[in-house]
Amino acid sequence: MFDLISACFPLAARYSQMAWRGPAAAALREPAARFRAFPYSERHLQCVWCDPSLRPAALADHRGEEIAVENPGVWNLEAGPDFLGAVLRFGKEKRRVTGDIEIHVHPSDWQQHGHRDDPNFSRVVAHVTYFSSPLPENLLPPGCIQIALREPLAASPMFAFENIDTTAYPYAARAELPPCSNELSGFSPDQKTTLLDSAGEERLRRKAERLAIAIAERGQEQILYEEIMSALGYKNNKSPFRRLAEIVTLDELRRNAGANPRIAYALLAGVAGLLPKNLRSDWDEDTRNFVRKIWDEWWKIEDEWEDRALKREHWNLAGLRPMNHPLRRLMAAAQIFAGANPLLRIEGGLEDFIAAVQRVHDPYWSFREGFAGKKSAKPIQLIGEERADAMAINVVTPFLAAIGKRNLFDTGLLNRLPVEGDNAIIRQTARHLFGPDHPTKLYDTGRRRQGLLQIFHDYCLNDRSRCATCPFPGLLKNFRT
Repeated sequence: MFDLISACFPLAARYSQMAWRGPAAAALREPAARFRAFPYSERHLQCVWCDPSLRPAALADHRGEEIAVENPGVWNLEAGPDFLGAVLRFGKEKRRVTGDIEIHVHPSDWQQHGHRDDPNFSRVVAHVTYFSSPLPENLLPPGCIQIALREPLAASPMFAFENIDTTAYPYAARAELPPCSNELSGFSPDQKTTLLDSAGEERLRRKAERLAIAIAERGQEQILYEEIMSALGYKNNKSPFRRLAEIVTLDELRRNAGANPRIAYALLAGVAGLLPKNLRSDWDEDTRNFVRKIWDEWWKIEDEWEDRALKREHWNLAGLRPMNHPLRRLMAAAQIFAGANPLLRIEGGLEDFIAAVQRVHDPYWSFREGFAGKKSAKPIQLIGEERADAMAINVVTPFLAAIGKRNLFDTGLLNRLPVEGDNAIIRQTARHLFGPDHPTKLYDTGRRRQGLLQIFHDYCLNDRSRCATCPFPGLLKNFRT
C-alpha cells in the first residue's frame, strides 16, 4: 500500500533522502512502522499540550496520580526541553511543582534523542508522550513523572489530530536571514524549484499515508466524507464538522435521507444542534417556510438522535462571515453526499471535482447569506473557487493516491494542482529560503506552495535554522549534489 502511494509522488524520495540523512535529523521523522502506528508528529502533541482547548482536563501520571496543568510553560524555540517553566499540581492534595516539559511520541525517544545525559534536560518534571510504556525512573531526572496522552485524547469525542493546524501555534520571527538562505543562494533556479517540488510531493505523500491508514479502518467513502466535512468547517469549525461526520456516518445519512438533500440537511443540522428553535419576526416568508420544512423532517427523527447531538457551544460562531456559517456549509454537504456517490466525481480528476462542488446548488441557500438577510438576485455559491481548490489539494489529491489511482498521477495530476492562496507562512518561508528580493515565480504552482509549507513544518516552525545543530543548510548540499 505505501509503495503504491510513494509511486504517485516520485520526487518526494529526493526530499526524504536529503531531509532525513544523518543523526542531526534523525528525530524529525519516525521509522515507517512507528509512523503507521501514529501518523502524526511531536508538533501535534506540542500543540495539544500548549492549547487548553485540546489538552485533556483529566490527566494522570504513570502511577495513576491525578495531574492538573496550572501553566503548560513557555514554548521553547531554542535547544532544550519543549516547554519551560511549567506549573503542575500533583495528587488530591494539589501539591505544586514547577519545571520543564519534554514531549515525545514514544517514551523510548527520551533515550534515542540523547536527553538522559544532556544537562539542558535536568529540570524536566514531566515527560509527556502519546504512547504509554513508562521508562525506568533512573533514566529520567529525579522526581520526573510520565504522562501518556493516548487514552485521555481517545476519551474526548471532539478531538481529532487532523484538525490541529500546527502553523497556528508559536514560532520564532526574526529580521536576519537564516543560514539556509546563504546555501540556497548558490542554487540555480531549476534546483530551487526542484527542491520545492520535492518537498511539496513529500507533504502530499504523508497526507496520503495517513488517509490510507484511516481507510483501512473505516472504508473509502466514510473517510472521504469525513475529510470533506472537515474541510467545509474551515479553520474555526473543523472539529465539530468532523465529529458530526463521525456521529452521522455516510451510511446513516443515506439510510435516513436516500437521495433527498433536504432530509439530509435536516438530519445534519439537527444533530449539529444548530436548528433555530423559534421563527423570528425579522425573517421573510421564504425563510420562515424553509425553516418550517426542515423542522417537519427533523422532528420525525429527533428522538433517535438527540442523545448524540452536538450543542451550540461546540461551534465557534463568533465573528464568522455569514457565508461561512455552518448552516450554509451543511447544505453543501447535504447536496454532495445525499444519494450520489462522491467517488464518481473525484475519480474524474481534480478539474471535475472542482467544477462539481462549485455547481452545488440549493433553492434556498444559493440565494442567501443568512436567515435574516435579504434574498440575493443572483446565485451565491455554496462552495467558492478558493475553498474548492483547497479541498482539491488537501483532500482529493492525497485521497486519490491513498486509494491507488496512480493512473491519474501518471497523466500529470501534480502538474495541474490549483494554486492555493498566498499567506504569511508561504511568504515568510520563501523569504527565509530565497531572500527578500526573490522572484515569486519560484513558487507559482500548487506543488511548490505545498513544498514551502512542508519546509516550514520541518525546519522553520520552531525556527531551528537559527540553531547550530539545524541540519537543513548542510542537507541542502546533499540535495544539490
